[in-house]
This record gives sequence, structure tokens and C-alpha cells, in this order.
Amino acid sequence: MSKLPEFTDENFRKEVLESSTPVLVDFWAPWCGPCRMIAPLIDELASENTGAVKVGKLNIDNSPAAAQTYGVISIPTLMIFNRGQVVERFVGMQPKAKLQEAIDAAKA
Repeated sequence: MSKLPEFTDENFRKEVLESSTPVLVDFWAPWCGPCRMIAPLIDELASENTGAVKVGKLNIDNSPAAAQTYGVISIPTLMIFNRGQVVERFVGMQPKAKLQEAIDAAKA
């Protein structure tokens, strides 16, 4: 499927909260149809923003603590973190332009 980094409960602090660049986290699960539908769009955003933003996935089945901490109750949920704080949150399918706009705002 995707070659994006996998965030876990174990590496979330280091990879996301302590990142020096903004981070887009895709909270997902393999059984989620909309998650599979949005995956190519997430891959595109990752490749188009290489070096400026870190993009990765967090499987909520394998890492429930991070999902619970951030109140993920529906997937896909996409969150943009900057300096350890959530600066944007999206639930469900989103237009690519809307996500890119949020990424650009986090980079600024």
C-alpha cells in the first residue's frame, strides 16, 4: 500500500511531537474503506511536500493510545501538528487543495 512512515504509540512523541517540521498524521485502519480511498492523496501530499512537512500514518488498531489521546472517534482523521500542538484537524475525505492549504499554513 503506502510507503509512508508508520507512527506508533511508542514513537509518536519523538516522530510527531518533537519534530522540527510540521507533521501530517493520517489516523487510519486497514479495514476502513474511506482510509484506503484517501491513501493515494496522502501519498501525493507527502511527495509534493518532501522536506517541508513530515507525513505518516498511525494505525489506530495497533496504536490505540495516541488515537485516544487526540480524540479520534472516526477515521480517517487527519491532523497537522506543529511544535507538538494540533493546528488542524480533518475527519473523513477532504479535497487535496484544502489539505495543502492547511499544510502551507503550518509551514509558514
